[in-house]
Amino acid sequence: MIARDQSALLAPVERDLRLDLFRGIGLWMIFLDHIPHDVVAWLTLRNYGFSDAAEFFVFISGYLVGWIYGPIVAGGWFLAAVKRLWRRAAEMYVAHIMLFLLFTAQIARTARRFDNPMYEHEFNVFNFLAHPDELIGQAILLKYKPVNLDVLPLYITLVFASPFIVWCLVRRPNLTLAASVVLYLLSRWFDWNVASYPPGTTWYFNPFCWQLMFVFAAWCGIGRIERIATLVWSKAAMALAAAWLLFALMIVMTWHIPALEAMVPKWMIKLIYPIDKTDLDMLRFTHFLALAIWVTHFISRKWRALRTPWLRPVILCGQHSLPIFCLGVFLSFSAHWILTQYTKGVWEQLAVSVVGIVIMVGVAWLLDRAERVPNLFVKVTEVEEADTALDSASAATPAAR
Repeated sequence: MIARDQSALLAPVERDLRLDLFRGIGLWMIFLDHIPHDVVAWLTLRNYGFSDAAEFFVFISGYLVGWIYGPIVAGGWFLAAVKRLWRRAAEMYVAHIMLFLLFTAQIARTARRFDNPMYEHEFNVFNFLAHPDELIGQAILLKYKPVNLDVLPLYITLVFASPFIVWCLVRRPNLTLAASVVLYLLSRWFDWNVASYPPGTTWYFNPFCWQLMFVFAAWCGIGRIERIATLVWSKAAMALAAAWLLFALMIVMTWHIPALEAMVPKWMIKLIYPIDKTDLDMLRFTHFLALAIWVTHFISRKWRALRTPWLRPVILCGQHSLPIFCLGVFLSFSAHWILTQYTKGVWEQLAVSVVGIVIMVGVAWLLDRAERVPNLFVKVTEVEEADTALDSASAATPAAR
């Protein structure tokens, strides 16, 4: 039995601003990617490689779970980790339900305001508006999800399971990672997934497959990656990673430039396609790892630019990822209907994209300022307790004499 180490529970964790930076970049990419036919979306990762912002978020979430809660579980405070992580999962669940209701209302109001039912079908809310009594129950069970709301159920599931994942990683890290690989292979072989709504559909992000990214990140977070650091960042590994990134770029360019597609051999097309996002295709997984190798090579935890005002806006967004993600969903739909109903000009696309990001940064700044406001209730309570203790001591003084 592991002895309890209270220092592991109370010790402050040094914040890695790189994680906040990349999480903020991921939030901006998600916002831009959710605006159809937006010229600014050409700046996002999915246009230049196999992976996109989804891998960013799942990996960062898993890494933080391993990094923060690994020492807590190793110190014998498993129930404390369960309490904290399940509270976080509950917060995300509530956020998902509120986002679902408000997002659906936003789409319904827009469809009626402009007399355009296209929005209801495009964002998969037509059935909900026709049968709200049935689909609200399906939404509560995380089975029914409008478009752009698929990722939160995956996070909720992974965070809910994370105490047990960390518990296994602390005791048998390599065996746990091997079990994750086996689960990934079995789920792809037998087509395991979670049932969704309507019947016959499944989750867009298959948790049985995406858990591999999460578990691997947690494995890195508990410190196992440091044991193979010389191999991961060796010249041979980095050269291989660079070659893989270049290959991915060339393949993705064929999606945008049809003339280049003829240059890809037919045997290669059969070998690599389809590049499945639902089941986390290995091309996506390895592309993200190759990118991570080079990014972490150039950007260390003590990179000076992380403390500069220039990166502060994106870091702030990353530090408040859940509310900013929810806000980004609303803003992306707002940008979509503005471009659909009025104009799709390049300048208009630039304007709605920039305004959306500015709003996200502004809200993140307000949330950051709100966190800095002192908790007056706590201070008053502490003063009252001090006064009570002083009165008790004063009352006891004559008796002591």
